[in-house]
Amino acid sequence: MKKALLLGESWMTHMIHQKGFDSFTTTEYVEGGQEFRAALESDGWEVTHLPSHTIESRFPADLTALLEYDLVVISDVGANTFLLTRAVFGRSASEPNRLELIREYVERGGGLLMVGGYLSFSGVDAKANYANSPLNDILPVETLLTDDRSEHPEGAVIVVRDAAHAALGGVGDEWPQLLGYNRTKPREGAILLAEVNGDPLIAVREYGRGRTGVFTSDMSPHWAPPPFMEWAGYAPLWRGLSTWVAG
Repeated sequence: MKKALLLGESWMTHMIHQKGFDSFTTTEYVEGGQEFRAALESDGWEVTHLPSHTIESRFPADLTALLEYDLVVISDVGANTFLLTRAVFGRSASEPNRLELIREYVERGGGLLMVGGYLSFSGVDAKANYANSPLNDILPVETLLTDDRSEHPEGAVIVVRDAAHAALGGVGDEWPQLLGYNRTKPREGAILLAEVNGDPLIAVREYGRGRTGVFTSDMSPHWAPPPFMEWAGYAPLWRGLSTWVAG
């Protein structure tokens, strides 16, 4: 059975409700990525999801454990979550660099897929900060050093460059529009499969004995609007991309 490790795709929202003199707060916890998981599981994948706040305690302890997965997917969670555990940040203890571990995992034959979001690639206010991480050089795109969000409430048109490539799952070249994405630069030697507003949307490459890929927009709302989420090509696209990157 093919095995995927989904990292991220969760968030907490803490709201202040001000009503005249008085106020109160509410907190909401949400997990995304259900449609992505369903797409892979319908094709025989076993998907393990580590929400953002569990990465610290549940991330595979070493390379052997990580290599049990065919694919690692990072979606909308920044580099600091991997690097600044409570031991490192709170107690100044030394620990293995988890992003270096993922890099070595790819070198040894694993597959890495990075999916866009406000805390992917560079992200909002450049807080995702993958440009300065061990993963930057192994991705099929170059990550920017500034806030890389490209917001398109009017809808951004997707141009497919190689509809026949196996990583696109045979979904053709007529795709619904997206509402935004992370801007990146094409990397020399990588394969650019689809663009959005002239920037990379889907790109793949081989690295060491493994492969890496990117989808620079969301797998879930908000950048992926209902027409994209309900598109007949949604599940075949993710199955094709995940299978190719996993090798």
